[in-house]
Amino acid sequence: MVVKRRKKNVRMRGSKTHGWGAMKKHRGAGSRGGRGMAGTGKRGDAKKTKIWKDKKYFGKYGFKRPKKIIIKINAINIKSIERNLESFLLKKLVEKNNDTYVIDLEKLGFNKLLSEGDATKKLNITCSYASKKAVEKIEKAGGKVDVKEKIDVPVQKNKKSKEE
Repeated sequence: MVVKRRKKNVRMRGSKTHGWGAMKKHRGAGSRGGRGMAGTGKRGDAKKTKIWKDKKYFGKYGFKRPKKIIIKINAINIKSIERNLESFLLKKLVEKNNDTYVIDLEKLGFNKLLSEGDATKKLNITCSYASKKAVEKIEKAGGKVDVKEKIDVPVQKNKKSKEE
């Protein structure tokens, strides 16, 4: 006949030490000095020979991310340019030549032109980045967009590449 017994930890509920005597004892890995190769400091002479075989025990090892120049995009739509043209003229951020408006987006604090809205006036815009639709809409209205040349930032390649 099989006898079902309750587990010890269930029977010891309410007992502070669960049958292990003093509070110091049976704390887990701490009672044996740690797990694995722990405690291999000044006094770990017995383990040093094992450690020296593994060359990657001491020092920092791991992946180093390549350094990148992060360019933050600050965009503006055609709609908001058209809406605020008069206020930009008053602040002298935009120039007007005959019927065309000459706009430098960097003066306005933006570096990308987006296509939301329709261009009703002739706009000559210089910017660092522009979407294809935005360029099409402004050229359709009789204006033009000058996109400045992008500077290519060299990216470091890993030393262990298969191409070499």
